[in-house]
Amino acid sequence: NLVKVGLELETEDKSVKDENTYFVKIHAPWEVLATYADVLKIKVPFKVNDIPENKEMPMNWLSTPFRLPEHIMKPEPDYFTAPFNKSKSDFFLINDKETFFPPSTRNRIVYYILSRCSYIKEECGDKDKKGIKRLLNNGTYTSAFPLHDCRYWTRSKDANCESERYNLYKHWARFLCFFKEQPLNLIRKYYGEKIGIYFAWLGFYTEMLLFAAIVGTICFIYGLLTYDDNEWSKEICNEQIGGKIVMCPLCDKKCGYWKLNSTCNSSWQSHLFDNVGTVFFAIFMGIWVTLFLEFWKRRQARLEYEWDLVDFEEEQQQLQLRPEYETKCTNRKMNRITQEMEPYLPITSKCARICLSGATVLFWISLIIACIIGVIAYRLAVYAAFASIMKDSLTNNLEVVGPYITPQLATSVTASCINFVIIMILNLMYERVAIWITDMEIPKTHLEYENKLTVKMFLFQFVNYYSSCFYVAFFKGKFVGYPGNYAYMFGKWSKLRNEECDPGGCLIELTTQLVIVMTGKQVWGNIQEALVPWLMNWWGSRRARSHPETLYSRWEQDHDLQSFGQLGLFYEYLEMVIQFGFITLFVASFPLAPLLALINNIIEVRVDAWKLTTQFRRAVAAKAHSIGAWEEILSGVAILSVVTNAFIVAFTSDMIPRLVYMYAYHPKGEMNMKGYIKDSLSLFNISEFQPANRPDDEENPSWFNSSIDTCSYRDYRYPPGHVKQYTHTMQFWHILAAKLAFIIIMEHVVFSVKFFVAWMIPDVPSDVKARIKRERYLVQEYLHNYEVEKLKIHLLKS
Repeated sequence: NLVKVGLELETEDKSVKDENTYFVKIHAPWEVLATYADVLKIKVPFKVNDIPENKEMPMNWLSTPFRLPEHIMKPEPDYFTAPFNKSKSDFFLINDKETFFPPSTRNRIVYYILSRCSYIKEECGDKDKKGIKRLLNNGTYTSAFPLHDCRYWTRSKDANCESERYNLYKHWARFLCFFKEQPLNLIRKYYGEKIGIYFAWLGFYTEMLLFAAIVGTICFIYGLLTYDDNEWSKEICNEQIGGKIVMCPLCDKKCGYWKLNSTCNSSWQSHLFDNVGTVFFAIFMGIWVTLFLEFWKRRQARLEYEWDLVDFEEEQQQLQLRPEYETKCTNRKMNRITQEMEPYLPITSKCARICLSGATVLFWISLIIACIIGVIAYRLAVYAAFASIMKDSLTNNLEVVGPYITPQLATSVTASCINFVIIMILNLMYERVAIWITDMEIPKTHLEYENKLTVKMFLFQFVNYYSSCFYVAFFKGKFVGYPGNYAYMFGKWSKLRNEECDPGGCLIELTTQLVIVMTGKQVWGNIQEALVPWLMNWWGSRRARSHPETLYSRWEQDHDLQSFGQLGLFYEYLEMVIQFGFITLFVASFPLAPLLALINNIIEVRVDAWKLTTQFRRAVAAKAHSIGAWEEILSGVAILSVVTNAFIVAFTSDMIPRLVYMYAYHPKGEMNMKGYIKDSLSLFNISEFQPANRPDDEENPSWFNSSIDTCSYRDYRYPPGHVKQYTHTMQFWHILAAKLAFIIIMEHVVFSVKFFVAWMIPDVPSDVKARIKRERYLVQEYLHNYEVEKLKIHLLKS
């Protein structure tokens, strides 16, 4: 049937080598390519673009070191294009039929034929038995892939071969090219638009991260420069102030009384991230996200025009039924578009499958939440143990790091590491579950399949990666009660007392959590992406590597590489969108997050390029005019990030309580922070401790004696002996009102600016609109002239 369509087949018998492998090579001659280019309405050039390029920017020479050679950046001239029409082939600029259609178009056409060609004789009449995917699923063929044009490390010996794979490796996939621009047109020409647009998005995202990284680094430097102006940390570290404040135990029984100045180092560290610069950076990032999304829309619109995707509709993809859908759906109904009978899934079956799928996703999300609760219970249970063990630990005697190794730090780091391991294990398990339940839903088209899987995977990953950060940011230290009436996680019987933030605040712990999960994921992801395919390829081709190309043919070399599956790009997008969440949702706690993301992405671009060029078979070219469902997800994360950062600044950092103290509660009316630490602490009468809360005698430090009758804790409550003892003071309510007011003001300011910026910046650049209109006008004019000329010739002949 393939031969009847017009394809040329050649079979390589390799059964002598491994007893069961045959290679069927397919060549598409001009007639086939022209016929299907007409069917698929593939746009081809009919006139050289006559619209002058924009004039060079001033000081353009500064970008010279970052540029690639012109023949790499623009492998083809700029043309006006129109959908191909086989009957009017002389209308188009066809210089050489062999090279008229680029490689990505050729392999897309061949794959289109393969996916629709029947594999039984016509007289059998079973129309369902068609398509290479069915044959791959039932094991008739082991794989189907387009060939690379040469070995990546050397040019092809064939003079007619352009050796595009070699050029991509030399100018794009090597890490030493990290500062160079990406050859997007060459990527598109070799791999197709879908892969091209992913790298365009990744490159643009990385460029925009540079601005966020610079501002974040400046905010961090501001924290360093104002280190010595940190009045509250000076008070904590002062022997006469912090050294004389006795703090209430942080856990029951096993934690003793402690002096406030023992948290001296953590309060200094927390100032690096908990300062006025952080508030500015949180607002800046809310606006940066909008600029990123709006400018990406413009960049995408330009690519749509340059890559002939303006009128591209995904109808072609939507009309392509998945082989699994055809196999599993036995019912038939009339398709209103094609007017043919096609399989369909009854509505009852569809609803049942969607309900089961939704229940499975909810179960797995509940499982993550259960694991997070388990990690929290671990933190509560081991904190007392760490406090007891580290009281007389040898680490206390270490000069440099000794003061930094506290029970809080030990608990936080070990819990973060356990949490990270749980995240990675659940990830591996859920990936298979998500694919299984998406398969079970039997989506009709590949586009529908990808969108369903995208939503499931992102929902799960969102909860998996961000839940621990949400706990530290919004729950830890917020529901602890007060001495004599502590709150417990599962009630008093559990003896798991809710965690408190240390006097330095919970922000530094959120920073620790963010750094461990974010950097751990990125490092692990890059190792996994680069190392696993390399090891598998090294092992698979170990016998044949030393053979010359005459013995170890191009198709055998490519067969030994890893397959770049249909979901290959899906995982790349997922990784980047999760990272995008880290640098936007919690950026108020760690201004250096964009810098870490920038460094990772510079490596990521080259790792992805290297593995695609050297470790994977050539992917089947596919068209795509946007990044798809990911654009909506990014917009959702961007809106949520404004809310989370406003809450982090208001409730997790100490910014608002400090400002309220400075402006409203400073005893002398001065605009400084002297006396803030004492003002932010409340007193409790030690004699009122319940036996279950009172520390064991051996846990108390040597300086503790019976003359100490009160201890301090972090809250705004009336002291013992007051008429309203241990109830909240008016200052508490003032601070709460200020926090809520800050959230409302910040959200309104940032959202107003976001929507104004989005309204101000048009999605399609004006010059692109002009070019699209010019092209449509020219197509009509040239076709009209072409038809008139044809008619004249016909009349003269008759």
